[in-house]
Amino acid sequence: MQRGALLDAARTLLSEGGTEALTFPALAERTGLARSSVYEYFRSRAAVVEELCAVDFPVWAAEVETAMERVDTPGAKVEAYVRRQLALVGDRRHRAVVAISAGELDAGAREKIRAAHGGLIAMIVEALADLGHAQPRLAAMLLQGVVDAAVRRIELGAAEDPDEITEAAVAMALRGVRG
Repeated sequence: MQRGALLDAARTLLSEGGTEALTFPALAERTGLARSSVYEYFRSRAAVVEELCAVDFPVWAAEVETAMERVDTPGAKVEAYVRRQLALVGDRRHRAVVAISAGELDAGAREKIRAAHGGLIAMIVEALADLGHAQPRLAAMLLQGVVDAAVRRIELGAAEDPDEITEAAVAMALRGVRG
């Protein structure tokens, strides 16, 4: 129960203030625990980050996968892949993962993020192969680059409305994957 409260507090801190905000004193204050108690659950900030990735990224990926499963055509799967990821930008779990990704992390945490992203990219490879791509894995990585750029644009609070960014990213992705 305390571990869950600490992770929830970490999500809030990361989404509100980025990696700099994630400190053990701040976690203790948010949860009402003594600072020494936080160390009983996590040995370092990196350990908090790794657990957040282990807990939150699969939930996020499952939401993307579910959206893709609800449609039938390869093009619709690509669209669902892009739209669902961009719809999750406002979610605290997503904001925490973005903040984590932007921060200074140890090798273990970076590897967990890479592996999680690899799983996300693997979801779309089959749809891209069905669209006739000779190199569907490469196309999937490039497609994820479009999504990541749109995420950054939305997170920055760009001049464009998030819906406009989403529509532009979907259009670019669909035109690009269809060649």
